[in-house]
Amino acid sequence: MAESSGNPFGGLDLLSSAVVLLDGELAIRYLNPAAEDLLAISSKVFVGCPLAGIIECPPGLLTALDSALNHGWGYTGQNLDLRLSGGELLRLNCAVNPADANGACLLVELWPIDQQLRASREERLVEQQQANRELIRNLVHEIKNPLGGIRGAAQLLEHELNNPGLREYTQVIIKEADRLQDLMRRLLSPHRPMQPGPVNIHEILERVRSLMRAEFPALLTVQRDYDTSLPELIGDREQLIQVFLNIARNAAQAIRRQPEGSVAGPGQITLRTRVARQTTLFKRRYRLAVEVQVIDDGPGIADDIRERMFYPLVSGREGGSGLGLTLAQSFVQQHHGTIDCESRPGKTCFTIRLPLG
Repeated sequence: MAESSGNPFGGLDLLSSAVVLLDGELAIRYLNPAAEDLLAISSKVFVGCPLAGIIECPPGLLTALDSALNHGWGYTGQNLDLRLSGGELLRLNCAVNPADANGACLLVELWPIDQQLRASREERLVEQQQANRELIRNLVHEIKNPLGGIRGAAQLLEHELNNPGLREYTQVIIKEADRLQDLMRRLLSPHRPMQPGPVNIHEILERVRSLMRAEFPALLTVQRDYDTSLPELIGDREQLIQVFLNIARNAAQAIRRQPEGSVAGPGQITLRTRVARQTTLFKRRYRLAVEVQVIDDGPGIADDIRERMFYPLVSGREGGSGLGLTLAQSFVQQHHGTIDCESRPGKTCFTIRLPLG
């Protein structure tokens, strides 16, 4: 195992799963940060303590620990109930394997079931987005050439027409071709290489706030709830501005579509920042991450598009391109972050987490 800052088990610190190393007496030799977080205990306090003093193991797990210790047998358990010393019940999956490193004889790995489901969902979303982008890129290349031919033919036809009234129709063809070409360009825009550098998340959010106040002056107020102690992160400034601007614009447009009188006074969008500790983003553990929430008091996201809202060309607004959230998700993923949404009438909250360090 890799050594980190004098810790012989330091290579396990960044794992997203909880890892507990035990000695031959089933006393704790090491807890990684994910295990400290899951079991709500401190490694400094509980190293050397018996495992039975911290969690109440089901009989099957105790048998597996004994078999791994005495016979070298591995074990994998599903849907186990472990009760902490404080009474909290955890449902998780577990793996037990023999180990031989610095006094540790057993390696116990724990995965909370909800965390596994979330990680699987994130993985499926990434795969789906990659497939969608590849499909769209191929479609765009197939559409661009005939679209250019249609526009060119309409221009030639316009020069040949003697009746000015008929030129109105060629102008429609040309303008619609231009609109489709712009859509094609926007569909391909996520493939611009990142230009990372140190960025201040609050400077980015203030830029978004000023743009929103200028674009929707009478429609809404944009509130701030910042944790000013947050350090800078490494990111692409323009991409991150686009992420939060797309989400905020969607919120403003949803507020604008509400029935007259359904909201007392202007709508409200809140930009909130916090630090997230010991966070798992796409199966990698980070000690610190920036958490940004964009919260609005609009009507909420319709049930029929909630599961598909990050897909290209899916929009809950008439005339919408359905690209705003797709681009936002793509840019967040390029920053190794995650984007989630919870929505109900009166409150929609987008949560973006970006790793620090």
